[in-house]
Amino acid sequence: MLFPEQTTELLARCEFPPSGSPLDCAVSGGADSLSLMALGVAHGCLVTAYHVDHGIRPGSSDERAMVEHAANRVGAAFVALEVSCPPGPNLEARARRLRYSVLPEGVATGHTADDQAETVLLNLLRGSGRDGLSGMRRGTRHPILSLRRSETAAFADSLGVEVVRDASNEDPRFRRNRVRGELLPLLDDIAGRDLVPVIVRQADLLRDESALLDELAAHIDPTDVHALRAVPLALRRRALRRWIREHSRDGYFPDSSVIERVLRVVDGEVIACEIAGGQRIRRSTGRLSIEDPT
Repeated sequence: MLFPEQTTELLARCEFPPSGSPLDCAVSGGADSLSLMALGVAHGCLVTAYHVDHGIRPGSSDERAMVEHAANRVGAAFVALEVSCPPGPNLEARARRLRYSVLPEGVATGHTADDQAETVLLNLLRGSGRDGLSGMRRGTRHPILSLRRSETAAFADSLGVEVVRDASNEDPRFRRNRVRGELLPLLDDIAGRDLVPVIVRQADLLRDESALLDELAAHIDPTDVHALRAVPLALRRRALRRWIREHSRDGYFPDSSVIERVLRVVDGEVIACEIAGGQRIRRSTGRLSIEDPT
């Protein structure tokens, strides 16, 4: 396939693995993931597009066919996957967990700079601390993170393939959609400029500082109460936050209220506390442990 004129300029801002490397991509069929797939092929990667059908929307089989056609057109392999996600509370989070449970480990996603800004604001609303405000980590898991959504939309249109239009992306029941459609435009209006680059730069700065804190906290045993109480509070929080995330069911960093509850356990004020997903942290003989719900 002859790729569009803007391909070289876009690739200069992407972070794909070396040409010739295998690259698994999660492709929903939207402009971002289609651009991820096509740019990966243009870079010279051996791309496999994975499409997950959640069975949530009518016509999802048509979307699968659209993605398969696009993959064939740009020269990517195609794999169709299916999961069952019944309607109910926390639909977005449950669908995300199911999606990643069947996708290959390390799969690349089509998140853009706009997604990064939205993620930072969502994490700010959750109170998830420095890690959440650092956003997504740059690299081969998020190769197009420096591109704007307007750029991927234009690029996908120029590929000559049909783009999946997901109506749920405009559903105000989902908080991300309200951040995208209401909060960011309001912030832009107040600031008098496009704030996505500003938020992304702040995330980059915080990520660098987080890396330093990680290095300082690396030798702290987060299950040892005495070791935790011997270090500054910032490092205590850091060690606990990363330990809890490693054992969480949703992969999110715990918010500040969770950490403060765990610190009460560390200080001996209570012997246990609830954290996300029905899990509990318990203190016994100077050690912390995470208990899953029975």
